[in-house]
Amino acid sequence: MRILVAGGAGFIGSHFVKRLLRGGGDVVVLDKLTYSGNRANLPDGVEFHHGDIAEAADVARAAERCDAIVNFAAETHVDRSVLSAEEFGRTNFHGTQTLLEHIRESGQRLVQVSTDEVYGDLEAGGSSRETDPLDPSSPYSAAKAAGELLIPAYVRTYGVDACITRGSNTYGPNQYPEKFIPLFVTNLFDGEPVPLYGDGKQVRDWLYVEDHCAGVELVLRRGRTGEIYNIGGGDEHYNIDVAELLFEQTGADRSLLRRVDDRPGHDRRYSVDTSKLRSLGWAPDITFDVGLRTTVEWYRENRAWWEPIKSGEFREYYERQYGERLSTSSPA
Repeated sequence: MRILVAGGAGFIGSHFVKRLLRGGGDVVVLDKLTYSGNRANLPDGVEFHHGDIAEAADVARAAERCDAIVNFAAETHVDRSVLSAEEFGRTNFHGTQTLLEHIRESGQRLVQVSTDEVYGDLEAGGSSRETDPLDPSSPYSAAKAAGELLIPAYVRTYGVDACITRGSNTYGPNQYPEKFIPLFVTNLFDGEPVPLYGDGKQVRDWLYVEDHCAGVELVLRRGRTGEIYNIGGGDEHYNIDVAELLFEQTGADRSLLRRVDDRPGHDRRYSVDTSKLRSLGWAPDITFDVGLRTTVEWYRENRAWWEPIKSGEFREYYERQYGERLSTSSPA
């Protein structure tokens, strides 16, 4: 198969590209190279197209002669969606529709990579199944859910070949440092305070990036048209407990932990039932303990990758998001 990976210069997308290449795959990358897209994430020699999934001409150019499209391209950070939601609708909804219009004409297969956040808060317990109703809580998850809803409509109305994955909180090497784990790790290596939202009792199901990519690839090759597949690590942890592990693994002084005002609409818990994907033969290989240590070591050894990122646009965003919160916080 010749596969177009949309958003292939981002975090999960770039790991997926490398996975396909290791298996001898023929890979093309389409990426807009917004703030979190980075050509340095990609191996040399990969066919690369600079473009936007919301632009039909860009999609058609990159997808020529491809058999399938795997769409990782998205605006993904909840905090940024709270600050400004407009771009999330353009990429996560309109971009998905543009891809669907393309495969409607081309007959290619589409795998839409989504998120467990579309299910909303599961504080009361249990795990979300693919048939559960969607109840998104943030502009980010609402835009992802809106894009998702187009897919069964296009499958039923036009007979396109498309399916959906919903991944839990993914972590690993070369994740942009706005996200919880890389933000804390890089701040702690620099001796900077780390902002923990509220009481830190939010629960996330952590999924190592390679396990996420293995699940997406299995759906690409064996998933049924129109179906949805949860991909979850089965490793649920309080945010405060993850923070404590990061202090331990970086050797940083715990006085750097700051409790800051929680973000609006912050979901307390996510959890997904992965039995449907497991029935196809998938299971996560990397435990959270091993994956977290691997991730921390990668950031320790790759300052040259993340230090330039934590200036300019990132520093501007960081000050908007955490400046006032940190200025009124105290050590936890």
